Amino acid sequence: MSATNRAHVLLWTDAATAYLDAIQAAGLADRVAVDTLPRKEKPSPEQLARTEVLMAGAVPPGLLPAMPRLRWAQAMSAGVDNWLALPDLPPALTLTCARGTHTESMPENIIGALFHVAKPYARVAEYQKQSKWVHTVAQPLTGKTLGILGLGAIGQEVARIAVALGMHVIGTKRRPTRIPNVAEVLAPSQTDEVLAQSDFVLLLLPATPETENFIDAKRLARMKPTAWLLNFGRGQIVDDGDLMAATKDGKIAGALLDVFRQEPLPSEHPFWTAPGIVVLPHIGGPHPQRDRFVSRLFVENLKRFLDGEPLKEVVDRTAGY
Repeated sequence: MSATNRAHVLLWTDAATAYLDAIQAAGLADRVAVDTLPRKEKPSPEQLARTEVLMAGAVPPGLLPAMPRLRWAQAMSAGVDNWLALPDLPPALTLTCARGTHTESMPENIIGALFHVAKPYARVAEYQKQSKWVHTVAQPLTGKTLGILGLGAIGQEVARIAVALGMHVIGTKRRPTRIPNVAEVLAPSQTDEVLAQSDFVLLLLPATPETENFIDAKRLARMKPTAWLLNFGRGQIVDDGDLMAATKDGKIAGALLDVFRQEPLPSEHPFWTAPGIVVLPHIGGPHPQRDRFVSRLFVENLKRFLDGEPLKEVVDRTAGY
C-alpha cells in the first residue's frame, strides 16, 4: 500500500512507543501513516489537515473542528466527560473510550481501600511513630454488605473479589440483569434500597447530567451511620458540602475519595482536613503498564476502522459514556 493510501494516525501522547509497537505487532504498520506528538506540543497545520484517526488523553476547544479529515477519536481513559464538554465536538465524529482497560488495577485498589477503612493499619502506623502500643480490634469484611452503584466491568470484578472475602454484594445497573457474585441487581431508581442495606457504598458512576450531585444530603441520610462511602467514579457525583456535613455530624462513618471536581485537589480545599474524609490522589485507575492495556484496545479498534467494521467502546453521547 502506498503512503498516500495509508490512513493518517496521530498519537498525541508522551508514551507513543507502546502504541507503535502494538501497531507493528498487529501487522498494521503498512496500512497506516503515524505521527507522534508529545502532549506539551500542538499539532502542526499539516498534521491537522491530514489526520483521520486521533488518539489523545484530552483535547482543547478549537482543535477537532480544525481537523477536516478526522473520522475517529480514541480517548485514553474510560471517562470522557472532558470530551463531551467540548463546545465544538463534531456531531459526526466517532468517539471511543478506554472502557475496560482498568480491570486489573482498579478493582485491586478498591479492595485496598476497603481494607484501609475497615482495618487499623493506618492508625497503627501513626502509633508506631510515637512508640505507642495501642490494642486495636480490626473490623471484619466477612459478612458485611458492599453496595456498588454502577455495576460495569470494574464493579463486577470488585464483586467477584468481595464475595471471595465473604462479603454480600448488591448494586445498581442502568439495565438490570443477573450478574455473577451479585445477590441483587437493581435499577438506578432503587438506589435508596442499596444505600440502606450497605455497610460500604462504592460509587462507580460516570459523570452525566443525571449523576451530578447524585449523592446529596437526602441520599446520605439513607445510609447507615456506620457505613462508609467510597468514590472511585467521578467527583461530580457527590455534593461536597453535603458529604462534609454528613461525616462531621456522624450521619455516616466516613468517606474515602479518589476523584474530585478539580484535580489536583487544591491545598486549600476543606476535604484535606474534614473529619471522616480520606483523600486519595486519584490512584484508582493508573497502572505501571497502563499503556499496554490501552494500546491493545486501540489496535483492535484500528484494525476494525481500517476494515470498515464497527468499533468497540463507542461513546453514547446521550448517556454520557
